[in-house]
Amino acid sequence: MPLQNRNLTDVSLLSKYIHLHKLELQNNKIKDLSCVSHMPSLAILDASHNEISEFFGFQPPKNLKEVNFSHNRMTEMRDLSEFSSLARLNLDNNNLSEICGLEHCLKLTHLSLANNKISRISSMDNAPLFQLNLSGNKLTKIEGLENQLNLQILDLSHNQISSLSGLQKLHVLCLLNLEKNTISEIQECRHICNLLLLRDLNLLQNPVQEQPDYKLSVIFLLQHLTSLDQRDVLPEEKVSAVNKYDPPLEVVAARDHMKHLVYQMKQPQQLHDSTLPGVDSPYPMLVLTGPQCCGKRELAHRLCQELSEYFAYGICHTTRGPYFGEEDGVDYHFVTEEDFQNMINMGKFIQTVEYAGHRYGLTRDAVEEVAREGLACCVHMELEGICSLKDSHFEPRYILLIPTQVDQYICHLKNRDLYSPAQIDRAVSRIEMYAHTHRLHPGFFDNVIASDDWDEAYQTLKQVVKGYLVVEEPGREETAQQTEMEQEQPTDGERLSVTVGSSVSPLALDPTLLSHRHYYTHIQHQLCPQKTPAELVSLRRRERLLREAIVGKSPAVFSHLFRSSTETGASSLQNHNPSMHLSGDSSSSSDESRCSSVLSVSSSAGGALSALEPVDSSVQGPALETSKDLSSSPEPPHPGTDPVTSERRPGSNMKTVLPPIPPGRRTPLAPSPAPSPAPSNSHSPVPRDPEEEENREGQLSS
Repeated sequence: MPLQNRNLTDVSLLSKYIHLHKLELQNNKIKDLSCVSHMPSLAILDASHNEISEFFGFQPPKNLKEVNFSHNRMTEMRDLSEFSSLARLNLDNNNLSEICGLEHCLKLTHLSLANNKISRISSMDNAPLFQLNLSGNKLTKIEGLENQLNLQILDLSHNQISSLSGLQKLHVLCLLNLEKNTISEIQECRHICNLLLLRDLNLLQNPVQEQPDYKLSVIFLLQHLTSLDQRDVLPEEKVSAVNKYDPPLEVVAARDHMKHLVYQMKQPQQLHDSTLPGVDSPYPMLVLTGPQCCGKRELAHRLCQELSEYFAYGICHTTRGPYFGEEDGVDYHFVTEEDFQNMINMGKFIQTVEYAGHRYGLTRDAVEEVAREGLACCVHMELEGICSLKDSHFEPRYILLIPTQVDQYICHLKNRDLYSPAQIDRAVSRIEMYAHTHRLHPGFFDNVIASDDWDEAYQTLKQVVKGYLVVEEPGREETAQQTEMEQEQPTDGERLSVTVGSSVSPLALDPTLLSHRHYYTHIQHQLCPQKTPAELVSLRRRERLLREAIVGKSPAVFSHLFRSSTETGASSLQNHNPSMHLSGDSSSSSDESRCSSVLSVSSSAGGALSALEPVDSSVQGPALETSKDLSSSPEPPHPGTDPVTSERRPGSNMKTVLPPIPPGRRTPLAPSPAPSPAPSNSHSPVPRDPEEEENREGQLSS
């Protein structure tokens, strides 16, 4: 029966309508509702916007489910245990100061007490509330909701709440309105970060909105939100929040690599000994990684001492102070934060990481000091540094040293007396991070070694490295490699031999010898000032060929460390440089025969030419003159042979061209003219006028 907006003051006549199911009396001046006592079938009662002061002043109808007493003059709640069917109750805009009488309302799902004077939440433990509205009261903290496990919508706006503590157990909460409260700290959101069903959060007109990066911070802590402050949360904002406050290792590594690459490009460019020479033969590096204090630094030092003819230790920089027993320039380069940042701005670093409040970084100079000695660089770093190094052109071998006995690892950390309990807990937690990375990304580490016993770990590490190097003792057969771990290690006086499947010419220089590491200087001393220009050009060409021969043997020692098989480089060498399979002509000059013999290196050397340094632009012209000088009196081809392939000079094809450029390199100056394709019916090269050739070669050499 709709009777709203009638200015009614007395509705006692309604007592005769005993079969009423719904009664609407809103917007009148009613003060008494005793007539409802005679309506046993009444289910819905709306008496809002009246002058009622007595709380439920009538006998309870048996089936009464919905009651709206908003905008009245009620000051106190009483026991509603007799209203067993009550499901929805609206008491907004009254003068209620306390919640009571709801203990036995076992079907009450919707309760609204907005705009009252309530200062404390209580007496709602048994009510299975689905929606609760306490907006516009005097609440200062959230309490009494621990047992409301079915609560999904909670409105606490326009109160004086400063903390979100008390909401931790509301696991099905979907909407939370905290508009216009006194929440000032973003960290308060941690109390509700486990409410995974929370989708809508409103923090408008709270002091917390004045915090820098407020929105991204809240989105990061509550990544399951779809709406914040009445605005949709975009996927891009969630990605930005994660990348800002807890970026994945890949993002950190990419940023670190881009930063150092940009700063490095701002510096004067130069060619480094550790610059990537080719796809098949990158500069050899060995990286040991693992949790803090797992022995990676100690094992790196020991490995470099015992295998000093192959490895040298790469010294990193750090902003932390030295621990007991550490030496500056031996274990680390200890620098200040300002110096570290200046080195970053100067493009000195290959990669940097921040760990435990300190910064660590590997400089290119540290790698270069090792590379100039002709050795492989051995370093150690954390997992973040590994991800950054994987973005660079270096392709090291990565070996993970991980503790398997956590209790023993914790005791070792405590015995060092260097770390706080928080640092120990963090170090222990990183064990799982390393293990998870190994499980999630198979092949991320080339080998995994347990580091519970450092002596055993080193023996395993040594055998693994020897397997990479394909190292065995002299006089042993190749079949003995299967039992190498059970045999005695070679003494210091014994010389280790390196095999890659086939022998290398004994005439080639051994790059592991200190006297031959600086072969460029060694050859330069042989250049006599009294030599004629033609002789100087010839010597330079020999120098280039000798460098090729030296690198032709080096893959057995260094480049093989980073090739999955020795046949890969050989096949690529045959595909990209078919002119490498040379044989000296019996009628050629002595110089050319010597160069040809040097170039006849076994194909098992793999990517030999790919490891060459770039050809000096100043030598390209003279090298061309030398090739002409050596072939000034060519002999006619033998019958039955291809005239094009009869000339066994590098880069020769129908006419004299520049020397071959190693694959993967670009010559910055004087690009070589493209050789003309060989016709199906090829002919012998047409000799040119000697004067014309001399003038042309003089222009190239200039």
